[in-house]
Amino acid sequence: MKKAIVLSSGGVDSSTCLSLAVNEYGKGNVVSVSIFYGQKHKKELECARKISTFYGIEHYEFDLSSIMQYSKCSLLSSSSSEIAHSTYEEQVKKDDSGKVATYVPFRNGLMLSVCASLAQSIFEDDETDILIGAHEDDAIVNAYADCSVEFIDTISKSIKIGTYGKVKVVAPFYKTNKAAIVKKGLELGTPYEMTWSCYEGGEKPCGKCATCIDRQKAFAANGIVES
Repeated sequence: MKKAIVLSSGGVDSSTCLSLAVNEYGKGNVVSVSIFYGQKHKKELECARKISTFYGIEHYEFDLSSIMQYSKCSLLSSSSSEIAHSTYEEQVKKDDSGKVATYVPFRNGLMLSVCASLAQSIFEDDETDILIGAHEDDAIVNAYADCSVEFIDTISKSIKIGTYGKVKVVAPFYKTNKAAIVKKGLELGTPYEMTWSCYEGGEKPCGKCATCIDRQKAFAANGIVES
C-alpha cells in the first residue's frame, strides 16, 4: 500500500490535507511532519501535534531554524520587523520585489526535501506521496513562489528522480482556493477548532494579518463566522 507523509503546519490547509490523506490512504499509512524554522507563531507546532493525536498517526518534528538565522523575514522571531496587517495582494503591490514580507527563503523546498529524506528512511521500500497544502490563493499573485504550480511540479520531478522513483509531491489543492479547501475539510470532518493560522505569536489570532484575513474569508464563504 502506498504511504503518505503530510507536511503539517497545524493550519487550515495542511490539516485538510491530513484529513484527505487519512481518508484516502488509511491512517495506518499516513504520518505527519512539522518543521520549526524560527517562526514567531510556533504555536502552530503544538496544533500540529494535537491534530496528529486526533487522527492517531505518528508525528515527526525537525528543526531548521539555524538555516533561517540569516533571513530578515518578518515571520521569524529573529526579525525586528513587524508582521504586515494587510492582504497578500496589498503587500505585493507595495513591494517592488513582487513578494510578501512573510516569504521565508525557499521554505517549502527545504521542507519537502526533509520529507523526501524521511520517506526514504522510514518507507524505504514503499512508494510515498508527500502532501503539501499549497493552494491557488497563495500562488495567484506570486505571494509565495514556492507554492506555485510550476514550483510544485518541478520539485516533485526532482524528488522522484532523487529517490529512484519512489517519492513524489502531491498538492491536492494547488488549483483550488481556500474557501473550497474549507468546504472539503468540513465534509471530511477536519478538526478546524484545533488549527492555528495567525502569523503573530500571541495567545489569540490577531485577525489582521494576511493569513487571518484569508482564513476569515474562507470560512465566511462557507457560512461560518469564527469567534
